[in-house]
Amino acid sequence: MNLIHNRPGASGGDAADGVARLDVDAVNAVGQRELYQKRQQIYPKLVHGRFRLAKWVFLVLALGVYYLLPFVRWDRGPEGPSQAVLVDFPNARFYFFFIELWPQEVYYITGLLILAALALFLVTALFGRVWCGYACPQTVWTDLFIAVERLFEGDRNKRILLDRAPMSFNKAWRKTGKHVVWLAIAAATGGAWILYFHDAFDLLRDFFTGQAALTAYIFFALLTFTTYSLAGTLREQVCTYMCPWPRIQGALTDRESLAVTYRTDRGEPRGRHKKGESWDGRGDCIDCKACVAACPMGIDIRQGPQLECIGCALCIDACDDIMDKVGRPRGLIAYDTDDNIARRKAGEPARWRFVRPRVVLYAVLIAGVCAIMLAGLVSREELGLHADRDRNPNFVVLTDGSVRNAYTLNVQNKARVTRHLSLAVSADPQPGVQLLGARDELVLEIGPDRTRTFQVFLTLPREAALRHSIPVMFTITDPQTGETAFTQDVFVTGAAP
Repeated sequence: MNLIHNRPGASGGDAADGVARLDVDAVNAVGQRELYQKRQQIYPKLVHGRFRLAKWVFLVLALGVYYLLPFVRWDRGPEGPSQAVLVDFPNARFYFFFIELWPQEVYYITGLLILAALALFLVTALFGRVWCGYACPQTVWTDLFIAVERLFEGDRNKRILLDRAPMSFNKAWRKTGKHVVWLAIAAATGGAWILYFHDAFDLLRDFFTGQAALTAYIFFALLTFTTYSLAGTLREQVCTYMCPWPRIQGALTDRESLAVTYRTDRGEPRGRHKKGESWDGRGDCIDCKACVAACPMGIDIRQGPQLECIGCALCIDACDDIMDKVGRPRGLIAYDTDDNIARRKAGEPARWRFVRPRVVLYAVLIAGVCAIMLAGLVSREELGLHADRDRNPNFVVLTDGSVRNAYTLNVQNKARVTRHLSLAVSADPQPGVQLLGARDELVLEIGPDRTRTFQVFLTLPREAALRHSIPVMFTITDPQTGETAFTQDVFVTGAAP
């Protein structure tokens, strides 16, 4: 707001001198004006077309997977959980069908996150914000909430009239019904989320009988509230003000990236058109604003690339419908590139360059991460061993003068069967080995999908302890499968270093 200006009613001398005066009224108005623009309600119009159909199909598939996946079963044996996808915090496991990840294998989760980020970079470099327009959870749930709103209140014009109308029974029941269904969807969303952290069938029973854990109710309420508020109330404000992706994606695209584009080379100069008038000397845009009415973000795609545009392509369907009615070719708004528009304006043919340096870079990185993760899964061992030497005390001198060290062996059995593992200790000189609590000598029994600790004593005669420390190797072997695991430590003798 400009607070310094020339008053229109100033004297000639003042005007000649060009003296800038403070407008007192404008200064006083500063305290009255809002610092933030009030949200303008958006009423997107329902359109029909191939992109709207694609969004419906993806919405059904995405929500179907989200809501139903916790109920899919997967046989892991009598002692394993039967839920196909489960984040099992009490037992520190993550299950995804045939894959089971332990806490120390969190790097697989890291790899998946890196892979998802690189895939998003690649898709953005090729097709712009197609993720935002079709696959983002905010978009998917907002689409569903708008569909419910349209079911109760009608399409764009009816919703506008209803909001402007005074309160009545008709308005009250429509608004109430809409919010009740919104809350039901939000509750189903929060309920489905917590099912990924407990067995779905057991948790449903416990949840409705009041026997579930307090955290289940807390996260259910939290997800219900966020879904209802973000998809029902905030909507486009989430994409414009809360999400960082619109600011980031500009660095991932270039002039060859496909994006929803108003083809200025064909549409301008725009203007109203009457039936029977010639199309010579003008563009195909008839300034009907059907693209604006269809936009869930409330923007005008004809103004060029905008931060608010999520690339949903609904404006393409709206414009194609108008082009059919006025007898002009479809594609006035379409997925296109900035360089293609420049080429057509220059009289050159359009061409598509999908293979570009940044695209190749993202593809190579994705292939590399996939190869590393696949190699890790293929070579993943189901037997693990780690040794910790007791350091308080470092060693014990027995009555006969021999030296003893104590070790704690942590054994991991990632298989779904009980194992009886043979223990071998290698050192030079060879120490005596005593395994505490074992039924059979140097045999470790460990249940399926378990970690167990064992106490081991190693003893050397005083005359053999010539060095300060002696390298020791522990090896466990499964006689049934031949699998082995080993770890190294040291034997401290107490001799001078």
